[in-house]
Amino acid sequence: MKAVYFLGIGGIGMSAIARYYLQQGLAVGGYDKTPTPLTHDLEREGALIHFDDDVNQIPEVFLEEAETLVVYTPAIPPEHTELQYFLGHHFDVQKRAQVLGTLTRTYKGLCVAGTHGKTTTSSMTAHLLHQSHVDCNAFLGGITKNYGTNYILAPDSDYVVIEADEFDRSFHWLAPYATVITATDPDHLDIYGTEEAYLESFRHYTELIRKGGYLIIHEGLKMQPHVGDGVTTFTYNRTSGDFHAEDICMGGGEIRFNFVSPLGNIQDIELGVPVGVNIENGIAAMALAQIAGATAEEIRRGMASFSGVDRRFDFHVKNERKAYLSDYAHHPEEIRQSIRSIREVYPDKRIVGIFQPHLYTRTRDFYLEFADALSQLDEVILTEIYPARELPIEGVTSQLILDHLRPGVDHRLIHKADVLEVVRSLDFDVLITLGAGDLDNYADAIAQIVEAQASKS
Repeated sequence: MKAVYFLGIGGIGMSAIARYYLQQGLAVGGYDKTPTPLTHDLEREGALIHFDDDVNQIPEVFLEEAETLVVYTPAIPPEHTELQYFLGHHFDVQKRAQVLGTLTRTYKGLCVAGTHGKTTTSSMTAHLLHQSHVDCNAFLGGITKNYGTNYILAPDSDYVVIEADEFDRSFHWLAPYATVITATDPDHLDIYGTEEAYLESFRHYTELIRKGGYLIIHEGLKMQPHVGDGVTTFTYNRTSGDFHAEDICMGGGEIRFNFVSPLGNIQDIELGVPVGVNIENGIAAMALAQIAGATAEEIRRGMASFSGVDRRFDFHVKNERKAYLSDYAHHPEEIRQSIRSIREVYPDKRIVGIFQPHLYTRTRDFYLEFADALSQLDEVILTEIYPARELPIEGVTSQLILDHLRPGVDHRLIHKADVLEVVRSLDFDVLITLGAGDLDNYADAIAQIVEAQASKS
């Protein structure tokens, strides 16, 4: 193999694999729908990218059938012209998940699965190991603030950290050495149909753990794991389970606790990103790091120096007068945890949230749950639904959520294009923008407005 061509190269997961092959010295290129900062970075690193679905724009280096691997994301529709070309000419065409599966057989895969918490937990794990004597390769679903990338290369390490994505059953291609399952709250019902089928996919995933491997599962999940012979199973939770925290102290912008572990307790853990949800994320990450062989001091140092991930509790403004942060939360339980964590840090403040729902199907399936979670805010502002890969569904709009908020919660529905004007008029101590769509494109401009407001108050 001399070349790798990506259909959807600008995706956060795809771009990490592209960077891996660039580091291997292969020719790398691909198609994506629109230019983004990620595609610009890839082009600077040597990738050949174009933005039209046009076979004639594919560089010649990628047209040798025997020498080119073609990788595509499920977001690429089956009728995509370039995908049809490669399939019709018998290229080796693989899903992104298949490539990750190969990597978990080449290295010892430390995988993080679950409805939510995957990106932060896997990024924490990668940071703990990368700054330890163990080191690791990593393919992450977000841009880490410590490294400014979604990919870590460590040619001499035996480990690779990977997000085990349940969408389209992608994680069934993996062969984990050790895996965490953070949560199994139903999602992607457009793919799975029922909660039972969703839970069954996680049960099947646990069968894929390699002999001699490890399963670390959050206490209280509905699914029942079915692990193979020679697999050690642990539980974890915030304050119970084999791995948990004790003596949690919050205050003064800090969170500290003692880590209790069957592999060795570690005293005085300090969270580099001090929000409550990161206690559990950190417990899971530390468990994986201990299994891989990181020392107590390396883990303590790594937890304190972890700077977070773009769009995951990402503070853009934080001063005595006002705070503004963005969060990728796009599932009701993620939103619930996000707001709860903000309340822990700012217990007596007026908290306003702007939420852009992600997908018509998810809004249709969970509008009641979204309304309940968002009702923890003092004011809720909703934009129109971000469709991503979907076409509109009749009767499914953001109004469904708005109509079911608890009485007494201030609320309004706005056009995304008006978000900056609305922010200028808001009364808040803490502002959070929520969602997995493109609302984050306004983050810098919102931050400037909030900074200006704070300076006048």
